[in-house]
Amino acid sequence: MILKIQHFVIFVTILCFCACKDSPIQLSKISGEQIPISDSVIAADSIDLFIAPYRNRINEVLDSTLAYAPKQITKNDGEYNTSAGNLMADIMLSEANPIFKARTGQEIDFVVSNHGGIRSIISEGNVNARTAYEVMPFENSVVVVALKGKDVRDLVSFLINAKNPHPISGIQIILNKNETLKNVNINGLPFDENRTYNVATSNYLADGGSNMGFFKDSLKTIDLNYFIRNAMIDYFKKVDTLTAVVDDRFIIIE
Repeated sequence: MILKIQHFVIFVTILCFCACKDSPIQLSKISGEQIPISDSVIAADSIDLFIAPYRNRINEVLDSTLAYAPKQITKNDGEYNTSAGNLMADIMLSEANPIFKARTGQEIDFVVSNHGGIRSIISEGNVNARTAYEVMPFENSVVVVALKGKDVRDLVSFLINAKNPHPISGIQIILNKNETLKNVNINGLPFDENRTYNVATSNYLADGGSNMGFFKDSLKTIDLNYFIRNAMIDYFKKVDTLTAVVDDRFIIIE
């Protein structure tokens, strides 16, 4: 009898031990449902009331007039340079150069940006911070790279062969009738292949974006941590009227 009781106790103990042991958890089924968002979705009044002051303040800041554009500024009004590209590059040069000079004691020699980075026209009329966000929606910052003369020559060759008029400032490229290179001037002086030039561009291009691999051979790279969009806003605040035209910074001599 005692033996049977002992066997029963052992059996119950084993059952309790097995019952207390953790069982592995396994995923048995995955299901999903697509919920379209449209005007039929009713907004929650409590959430809308909570965010309304913030939304109104953001809209007030973005829509406050900073400058005026007497005509439309676009990246499609020139074959080798455009009004929007010229404005963008000139802004990068004028706004970033004081920062670069204060940090290094040097000057930016010229600017190269990319045609595809300009995402909107600047319409005729009032210009505000929202305009800058529309033209430059990316978080791209101004970077200054030190390029040897041979790399600048590669840069010029890239611009000549490019299908799009990439924004430039501080550099002039003059082509012959047959589209061969005639002259390159930087800050009004003939290009010197024995020199090192400080070239301002975006962090995206400095990393080799848009096939601009010559930037990766830079001797030094300095990120100014200054968004191009913020440079635009700072520039808009300083001027009353935007003047942007297609000019002779990149031309063919007929």
